[in-house]
Amino acid sequence: MRQPLVAITSDVRTFENYTWHAAPDQYLKAAYDAAGVIPMIVPSFGEGLDIDAILDGVDGVLVTGSKSNVHPSLYGVEPTEAHEPYDPARDATSLPLIRRAIERGVPLLAICRGIQELNVALGGTLATEIQELDGRMDHRAPQSDQQAERFAIRHPVRIKPGSCLANVMQADSVQVNSVHRQAIDKPAAELDIEAVAEDGTIEAVSVKNARGFAVGVQWHPEYWVKSDSPSHKIFAAFGDAARAHKSSRERLHAAE
Repeated sequence: MRQPLVAITSDVRTFENYTWHAAPDQYLKAAYDAAGVIPMIVPSFGEGLDIDAILDGVDGVLVTGSKSNVHPSLYGVEPTEAHEPYDPARDATSLPLIRRAIERGVPLLAICRGIQELNVALGGTLATEIQELDGRMDHRAPQSDQQAERFAIRHPVRIKPGSCLANVMQADSVQVNSVHRQAIDKPAAELDIEAVAEDGTIEAVSVKNARGFAVGVQWHPEYWVKSDSPSHKIFAAFGDAARAHKSSRERLHAAE
């Protein structure tokens, strides 16, 4: 069987007098090396894209993390400087892509900004500067010029027994990294909470009654897929789901 193709969300960035639609190398390599899929970056063209045509040609969707945040107007909150920076072109692309992938049963893995987009796409809300909330720990990255220090694994999350993530991890707790200042506030009704940090911050969710693999995590498994077993297991499970989806599509086409 040929490797499945997986759609990867893109950020819109402007530098050197060009506008770029790009995805961080960490996610692309994790998808290729650990999930065993071929990542294909989707340009953030918003309503100009034919989402169904994209999903017709892929067997999974990976929603990446990003420095930008979902615009608060999309979940009914007044924008402030604390909510910045934004990427409206990504919002206009990733949110409908997420919704349609779920509707069609295309495997979905959403990371960091991705889990926040997943929640907003299904009607949930976000909280910003969560380190300022009573009883919360500081989930922001440590101050360092070294990425390995910024993405260091540093706190546990409790996994809901019997959940999709529990099945993937075969554990009731794993250690994760933490590189975020926003998090899910009100979870969308369609989501199950799969893991929480010690301070109650929602760290992982899945889509209730999903037709396919549909999981979001707030931490960054892409950074440690080669050395950290839980990180590798998440991408491996996503890759397995993409291969199963590809096999199902091929059987369906063969029967036509």
